[in-house]
Amino acid sequence: MGRAGLTSGRVAEAAADLADKVGFEKITVSALARSFGVADASLYSHVKNVQDLRTRVAVLAASELADRIAAAVAGRAGKDALTAFAHAYRDFALAHPGRYAAAQIQLDPDVAAESAGHRRLAETTYAMLHAYELSEPDLTDAVRLLRSAFHGFASFEATGGFGFSRDIQASWERAIEALHAALEHWPAAPSGTTGPAARDGRA
Repeated sequence: MGRAGLTSGRVAEAAADLADKVGFEKITVSALARSFGVADASLYSHVKNVQDLRTRVAVLAASELADRIAAAVAGRAGKDALTAFAHAYRDFALAHPGRYAAAQIQLDPDVAAESAGHRRLAETTYAMLHAYELSEPDLTDAVRLLRSAFHGFASFEATGGFGFSRDIQASWERAIEALHAALEHWPAAPSGTTGPAARDGRA
């Protein structure tokens, strides 16, 4: 593919595709230039350096993940919404490992504040939990629990970390049941805990 038609958007999408193939940490400007069949210099009018390239992939990946989850939970509430959210999250993580890894990195606060995908991820997560009638700080604690559970499960599954004969899908479905039960019977917060967290996508 020649240099004609290169745009910042196409560069970010190609970098995300490359990340899914070789791993997010292995994407470089040189590797991406080779995939386009151009010299490295041809890309520097679209990205500043490898850090900028990876940031662009992270922003793109967060937007794609947010789209998947929002579409999955639309029109659902309570356990149905939680289940749809969980499946969309896991499916994305397993199908797009490079993109998923990119979406997890800590961004510069200014970049994170401007990332629509990161904002929508946070907003969709909090909205999905609305049916459980949690208030702060329990709401943010619940968001952190879900992020930890979904990320941990998907990460172990992706790396072959589940070694017992128990069916992985069965364990996943039971985990969702357990999370639903925990959210429905959330323990009372200790006295003296106050304050909502900033909803910047990194609750």
